[in-house]
Amino acid sequence: MSTWALSEPWWHYAVRGVLTYGGMLILLRLCGKRAFGEMSAFDVIVLVLVGGTLRSAITGDDKSLTAPFVGVAFILLTDKALAWVCTRFPRLNRWVEGRPRIVVTHGVRDRTALRKENLPEAAFERALHKQGWEDEREVQLGRLEPNGKMTFIRRTPPA
Repeated sequence: MSTWALSEPWWHYAVRGVLTYGGMLILLRLCGKRAFGEMSAFDVIVLVLVGGTLRSAITGDDKSLTAPFVGVAFILLTDKALAWVCTRFPRLNRWVEGRPRIVVTHGVRDRTALRKENLPEAAFERALHKQGWEDEREVQLGRLEPNGKMTFIRRTPPA
């Protein structure tokens, strides 16, 4: 077999790529917002292992150079199509991206919300410090966004 010859029809790799994309989307949504919002060493290890493990889900036993390109091309097309659909259907977009979680209200940290999102206190503290704040008393509203990033709105001092 040549370097470019596929062991199965091209569309097998396309379908496998699309199904792998969909499966990973579901798994990442089940893992929660923190999954890859703040990349730690553990997250990088997981990413590398997932990528290596899913290669065979897309290409099977095929050793050609073509199969991975077909699989990746259809993963990228699926991502583009999903983005297009999500911009036109907000309800689907909310399911795909998720909703933000309020973690600070009127200067008070919601430890229950942090626990539900598996967000350690240390990561919360780092997000505050990144904004230049020592603690949450200056925060009117703090949210853990669907992409795993933290956003804070400053409290207005009483007039």
